[in-house]
Amino acid sequence: MGLNVISLLVENKPGVLFNISNTIRRKNFNIHSITAIAGEEGDTSRITLTSMGDAKEVDKLVEQLDKMVDIISVKRLDPLRTVQRDMALVKLHTADPMAQEEALSVINKYKGLILDIKPDTIIAQVTGSATEVSDFQAEVSHIGIVEAARTGITAIEKGWITLKEK
Repeated sequence: MGLNVISLLVENKPGVLFNISNTIRRKNFNIHSITAIAGEEGDTSRITLTSMGDAKEVDKLVEQLDKMVDIISVKRLDPLRTVQRDMALVKLHTADPMAQEEALSVINKYKGLILDIKPDTIIAQVTGSATEVSDFQAEVSHIGIVEAARTGITAIEKGWITLKEK
């Protein structure tokens, strides 16, 4: 039982995401993360969602999703053949100069970007695998996370493999 990444190419119209999430709910899965973006032409959207589950059960879910009218293409992505990224914005409490110095060091270690520095807070952007982003958050948690927001995993297959139409 592991994290599964499912990529969908769907018609860009109202209610499609609701129908997808409702199908996932009916199959007793929980969405761990979800990202979506409209396609270049605007008539399609690409959705990447993650869910914990047995691979065989997720394959059944993918088959069910593939039967939906508004879904153009759907597939469970192989982690060895995909590039996956997660991004977090993390606001840290850094009123203490030592905390600020440590925060800057950890942000640099994870190749993060500093988006805002105030006398008592720093906002950092960290991008990487979901594990790397979680590790960053764990490493700075003792400094004091004021607020954090994550995008969730987005993924694309390597090489010329694409999410093709049916």
